[in-house]
Amino acid sequence: MKLIVVDYESGNLRSVTRALETYGVAPVITGDPEELRDADALVLPGVGSGPAAMAALAARGLVEPLREFAAAGQPFLGVCLGLQLLLGRTEEDGGADCLGIVPGRVVRLPETGRKIPHMGWNSVELSGRHPALQGIDSGSYFYFVHSYYAAPDSAEGVAGATEYGRRFCSIYARDNLVATQFHPEKSGAMGLRIYRNFIAMAAQASQTAGRNSAASAASRPGA
Repeated sequence: MKLIVVDYESGNLRSVTRALETYGVAPVITGDPEELRDADALVLPGVGSGPAAMAALAARGLVEPLREFAAAGQPFLGVCLGLQLLLGRTEEDGGADCLGIVPGRVVRLPETGRKIPHMGWNSVELSGRHPALQGIDSGSYFYFVHSYYAAPDSAEGVAGATEYGRRFCSIYARDNLVATQFHPEKSGAMGLRIYRNFIAMAAQASQTAGRNSAASAASRPGA
């Protein structure tokens, strides 16, 4: 199984990689778009500014390959800024187009007397089922660091929500796409469980691809 952690100099690569290695996976850390073509799954981490991250992805030729990877139905995990980049557009730093994989926009947390950025532990109320959330209890606490949040156009796919000045999407999980506003790798046992579940999704996808490839080869004339 080939699992890629996308390197575009905007992510917390070390902590994400350590979390994956906890479950025996040796991820490929790369910013080479060609590497995505034969990957079974990928993780898009991220910290910092959305517009700067999109510029970094564009400079490396990763924007279209990421869109194509998601559209192909392969397991795709976005972490923190990696969730926000899935949306259509961000309002941060004057605004910028994002990957447009999930219709919606990224907006700033409201000024309600609470400190911004939202930093620290907060609970997530689950509102949907998904293989990536197996064994995760609704109301579990995860670690957040962000000033902006993802606002999908549709509630479909919003699998978890958190209150901080307003109620916002903190987990998006639909089909092959999984993304969290919090940092699972900094969130103890429940956070690591999300990585464990995602690895299981990736392994299943890899096995299915292998069976399909073998069946295709066997059906060729002369096989």
